[in-house]
Amino acid sequence: MAVATLGVLTVVSAAAAIWFFFRGRRDRGIPPEAVYQLLHAVSAVREHFSEEAAERLTERLRVLLDCVAVGIADAEGGLLSWTGAADHHYVDLVDHIKSVFSDRRTVVVAHDDLSSSSCRSCGMGVTMLVPLIVDGEPQGSLIVAAKSRTPELGLMVDVVAEFVRVQLDLGRRDESAHALQIAEIKALRAQISPHFLYNALNGISGLIRTDPDTAQELMQDFADFARYSFRTSGMFTTLAEEFRNIDRYLTIQQALYAGRLGVRMKIAPEVLSVVVPFLVLQPLVENAVKHGLAGKPGGGTVTIIANDSGDEAVISVDDDGLGMDPERLRSVSSQHKTGQHIGLGNVNARMQQTFGSGYALMVETAEGAGTKVTLRLPKFMPGVQRKVKE
Repeated sequence: MAVATLGVLTVVSAAAAIWFFFRGRRDRGIPPEAVYQLLHAVSAVREHFSEEAAERLTERLRVLLDCVAVGIADAEGGLLSWTGAADHHYVDLVDHIKSVFSDRRTVVVAHDDLSSSSCRSCGMGVTMLVPLIVDGEPQGSLIVAAKSRTPELGLMVDVVAEFVRVQLDLGRRDESAHALQIAEIKALRAQISPHFLYNALNGISGLIRTDPDTAQELMQDFADFARYSFRTSGMFTTLAEEFRNIDRYLTIQQALYAGRLGVRMKIAPEVLSVVVPFLVLQPLVENAVKHGLAGKPGGGTVTIIANDSGDEAVISVDDDGLGMDPERLRSVSSQHKTGQHIGLGNVNARMQQTFGSGYALMVETAEGAGTKVTLRLPKFMPGVQRKVKE
């Protein structure tokens, strides 16, 4: 979270510098909308550092910087975009661009130092080459050709380059976080007990002759459960969908436990639309059944309560099963590294990655007294949304 906060502060600072720089130059007839377009164009490189994004950025920068030309090169020195005059000088700059990556600092090249400096009609007096380095690796370079390098222009180029670097860094972090989330969801899918899947199919097949109607209903529940749990798209879902899948799971388990599993669910309708990470509740319920009640003589009851609490939804999964010594559960966050209670550790990690450290799971347990897991969910969090199409 500290790294993310630093990134946000850098973005805000750079954006503010860009805004005040150009606001003070309204005598050149630059409308505020043009500054907004620049900020939007810089932000676009976060999503994809492509030729299209580079072209949008160079077009807006050349006008607002009032320079001869603006270019963007990729990490190999290949030209992604060049807007303005003097484009024939790019071939003269290739070696300088490579030196930018090796020296990792801005390089200023005078027109007279270029091999084709005899050209006098291009208007270029000096070119600034700024490296775009993220996590120690070159991502590209910003090229600004101007009549002269004024302190004002030099400062503005540095600010824009830093803004671009931050956007590229945030884009990489988004990709890493997305990949991590996918890996964790795969781990949760793998954690869904193979014994449950086998026992469910075996139990349903045993009912086909004795109670075909019930067998058909359970088979439909099982198919819907599997379809939801093993779907390949969508990082987020709603509490309504999570509870619907939990209901399928518990319906099947009640049939398998033959009267030894009680279920109580009390869900406030106000929280059903809350968006949550995919498969954030089902592992908690499976742990309650598998680790809390399966080994208890006579079985027990799983109680699931979802309450509306202002800006948050509060969910608890409670079982009156075997429980455990609290010392065995010193850190929920480390449980995914062990075989037992993998779901608790995984869900705990995903909750904090998505909503922040203040949204860790709270676990209450004691030997012979069952286990209660409580989680809080914000009703709204920027970037957390369920896509309509999955």
